[in-house]
Amino acid sequence: MLRFRRVLLKLSGEILAGSAGFGIDYIAVRSICEQVAAVAKAGVEVAMVVGGGNIFRGVEAETQGYDRAQADAMGMLATVINALALQDALENMGVPTRVQTAVEMRQMAEPFIRRRAIRHLEKGRVVIFAAGTGSPYFSTDTAAALRAAEIDAECLLKGTKVDGIYDKDPKKDATAKFLPHVTYLEAISQQLKVMDAAAFSLCMENRIPIVVFNILEAGNLERLLLGNGQIGTIVSAKESGD
Repeated sequence: MLRFRRVLLKLSGEILAGSAGFGIDYIAVRSICEQVAAVAKAGVEVAMVVGGGNIFRGVEAETQGYDRAQADAMGMLATVINALALQDALENMGVPTRVQTAVEMRQMAEPFIRRRAIRHLEKGRVVIFAAGTGSPYFSTDTAAALRAAEIDAECLLKGTKVDGIYDKDPKKDATAKFLPHVTYLEAISQQLKVMDAAAFSLCMENRIPIVVFNILEAGNLERLLLGNGQIGTIVSAKESGD
């Protein structure tokens, strides 16, 4: 039984870099796409938003002297490269895929059109949203929350390198405690770094639960969407779930 009918999966660009830490690692891309293909073929309607930090980060570039708006434009283009890599891997697995961009580049992808995106999902196509929101100063996390609301996604999945949300950085503090559930307000007030405040606020306003989980553990996406046990941390309005 499907836990959710339609989801949006948010991936950071760093996830696609694999162990190299920069660029695109085809093994990492293929591993993630195998999981996406499995749930898509099981009937889950999957949309994706991908960052571009493995190629270029606008926020960091600003500290080096770049104009912030220009740097963010460069970062948006980096997300398109990642989206095309994901599309190629998915289609090699027999999964029909469409890339839609917030900035028009018709020779490579469709422009973002909400109704067309929903129609693609209804037809069983994976839709990858690239170029963020199309505007500077907005993160791809915020873009993911925005697109999730626009396509009526039932859940926003944040694929990360860790099992979920902890009260401290588990890499720096061995006493860090895993949090199976966090409310939207707790996530905002505690300034949890897993997503920015704008993204949490958008999901709270539209009552879209967020699940933060480890996408690098093979089969986790399938277990989350097709299984019965809890995977990762749930961010929602109530203590016991949304």
